[in-house]
Amino acid sequence: MEFKTISVVGLGYIGLPTAAVFASRKIKVIGVDVNERAVNIINQGKIHIVEPDLDMVVHAAVTEGFLKAVTTPEAADAFLIAVPTPFVHDDLGHTHRPDLSYIESASKAIAPVLKKGDLVVLESTSPVGATERMAAWLAEARPDLTFPQTHGESSDIRVAHCPERVLPGHVLRELVQNDRIIGGMTPACSAVAKALYKTFVEGDCIVTNARTAEMAKLTENSFRDVNIAFANELSILCDKLDINVWELIALANRHPRVNILQPGAGVGGHCIAVDPWFIVDSCPDQARMIRSAREVNDSKPVWVLSKVKQAIEQLHIEKPSAGRGDLTVACLGLAFKPDIDDLRESPALGIAQQVAKLGCKVLVVEPNIHELPKSLAMDNVQLVSLDDAIKQADALCVLVKHTPFGDASEKLKKHPAVVDTVGLLG
Repeated sequence: MEFKTISVVGLGYIGLPTAAVFASRKIKVIGVDVNERAVNIINQGKIHIVEPDLDMVVHAAVTEGFLKAVTTPEAADAFLIAVPTPFVHDDLGHTHRPDLSYIESASKAIAPVLKKGDLVVLESTSPVGATERMAAWLAEARPDLTFPQTHGESSDIRVAHCPERVLPGHVLRELVQNDRIIGGMTPACSAVAKALYKTFVEGDCIVTNARTAEMAKLTENSFRDVNIAFANELSILCDKLDINVWELIALANRHPRVNILQPGAGVGGHCIAVDPWFIVDSCPDQARMIRSAREVNDSKPVWVLSKVKQAIEQLHIEKPSAGRGDLTVACLGLAFKPDIDDLRESPALGIAQQVAKLGCKVLVVEPNIHELPKSLAMDNVQLVSLDDAIKQADALCVLVKHTPFGDASEKLKKHPAVVDTVGLLG
């Protein structure tokens, strides 16, 4: 099948790079997003997110006429849905049910422009069965067309799931080089979807069914989450036992079959911090280890906050005349991982918010953003440079291992009060 026009719905951290890579292959790409500001920025040949080299690829694609962004879907031969799939809590915050409303909205948005022979691929990381639900929404909106769930191999519309599996900061390279899992609702759906991705994917495109493809992505991220939970729990144990966890892990990793990950302030991002809950929600009685790992990682920011409180109490002892509002704490890093601007599900952001509520002055250092997020729009919070934070803060809390922080590690070591949650200082 020849794909003359491809539509990518959702122009965020995955959708925009994917659209740009297709467009770089001289294929007409229509990007769709409800964010009018993002659409306008992209149509100027610029980008609204931080990702190395993406600005050059987008600029070239827009300038050459292969990429445009719109707010309303237009006709295409293939539609890729790359919208968020967060989870929702109950009133007490106890449940983590997947929120498929973005996928439903995207499905209903593209339905009017579908035509016989089109391919629809769900790229959003989703709970098992989400691709089938998407197909059902499409069928409900377009009863004049046939879909795989009712007409199998002879359906008018092909439907598949192909989860992204890229690392922020390396997205353009990994989109091309990484293997892709293609999960069609039928073998014919898989074949068409594979042909689409081989347009630019140099890695293998491995065919399976939609449910297995969905579970594969959840499994990959749950595996990572369990291993990070081990490291995070180990850091808490070592603190109680007065052991340097960074030295301990380095020693343990000298064993040829041991590879312990590095602990941090928690786990963030739209994948590892979210996807395991999709499995737990599907099989709550069976997913015991996955649930435990999530609970360990979700509780790590609480432990970090307790260390910040200890540092503040020590400052009060050293400065008995100082009130809480007279003390300044600097939070180094807001992103969910080093050297990116992505704040989604970031434990560092949550910790900074809680520190601000303690009543002290809070200086935030995040080299990848230009303004504070709305959740930190408080009178006692200010975005500053690293040098200003080191000079002005009574206590420093290192929450993210950004490269500029590592470059300044010697300066940080000289500060009298540092809470290091990422092993920056060793």
